[in-house]
Amino acid sequence: MKVQGKYDLAVPETLALAAAGLEAEFTLIVDGESARPEDVFGDPRGFIRAPLMHRVGTSYHLPNGTAVYFDTGVIEIATPAMELSRGCMARAGRSLWESIALVRGELDEWERRTGREARLAGFSAHYNTSLARRERHTLPHSRLNRLARALTFVLAAPVMLLATNRRSTGVGVRPRRHRLEITADFTPDPALMIATGSLTLGIVRDVMTWRSWDRDALEREVPVINGFTPMRHTSRRGWLARWDCYPNNPFTSDIDASIWDTSAGMMSLREIANRIFERFGRAIARVSDPFSFRLIASILGRGGPSLLMLPDRPAAYEDVGHGSVWTAASEIDAVKRSRYERALMNAVAGRPLMLFGRLCTPIRVRGWSVVVFRRDADGAQLAIPIDLLVSRLDEWERG
Repeated sequence: MKVQGKYDLAVPETLALAAAGLEAEFTLIVDGESARPEDVFGDPRGFIRAPLMHRVGTSYHLPNGTAVYFDTGVIEIATPAMELSRGCMARAGRSLWESIALVRGELDEWERRTGREARLAGFSAHYNTSLARRERHTLPHSRLNRLARALTFVLAAPVMLLATNRRSTGVGVRPRRHRLEITADFTPDPALMIATGSLTLGIVRDVMTWRSWDRDALEREVPVINGFTPMRHTSRRGWLARWDCYPNNPFTSDIDASIWDTSAGMMSLREIANRIFERFGRAIARVSDPFSFRLIASILGRGGPSLLMLPDRPAAYEDVGHGSVWTAASEIDAVKRSRYERALMNAVAGRPLMLFGRLCTPIRVRGWSVVVFRRDADGAQLAIPIDLLVSRLDEWERG
């Protein structure tokens, strides 16, 4: 930590604690036609009137700490990191869907002002698991890549039943800097998205502790489909369990038909997914809220409802924020805010804080881990890690 006229580049750019987060991408449909948000709005300030804190490029923080930005033709919303704890994916899901509601409400106002029509069509969702600082020494990027490949064998089947539909094409795992990102279709149901995130988080946290991730080790733990080999991910580095990596298309096949030749015998996709859930049940329960855990069990269990059972993708995908919304009357909404989330909310709100005996005002967030303050007395800037700020939350929020 250092006081100077510009940013302190020596401040750690990563969080000390293991954390989870969600990202969602949306295609913008204007007057019935797909449109690049950059061309229509320039940046998010082109339609969002709520107070925004600039992050980097066209990325801005919403009042709840979530970031919204335009990325290669889509609108992307990314939640703050939520420190690893029971219910952390419920916190991330609530943050994401609160932000979706805000963005949708601002688009409604833009429609009234311009007389045009704008829809958000669900495109993709990313379920993020970041490593604690002490874990990064044992999992450098080369090992993260091997772990990501192994996870495609474990995660694909349960994620398919929880979060994909008959038009889906794959489930991916991408190693990023100090984190793993599970990629799938956007799911237009908050509860399903949180359940999927809870399952992926629990499984990733368990598998990362294994001594070996080779095929023999995988087959000792879970049913592995014979004939399946993951391919390179189609975007960024990583691995993808795409439909054509399998002997049959898992997204269009009957999920209850025993058509899959596995290391544990002939099984249905649901049986494979449920066996994997049973193997990792304790790990998932450690990070999941009770409601989401019960939802996972009900969907993967015998006769459970899955979007893959429907004849086509539901219409809610095409108008997110109208056709699918967050409802506050649920067990999930009772989960308390993450401490990292609260710190970002204080920063974005510009709440002053006494630092080193002087009143300082937050002016921006660097990445997800550093808040930059301006000392009111002389304008000097202080870059403070969020990990240090969480111990001051009660004082900060009292103002």
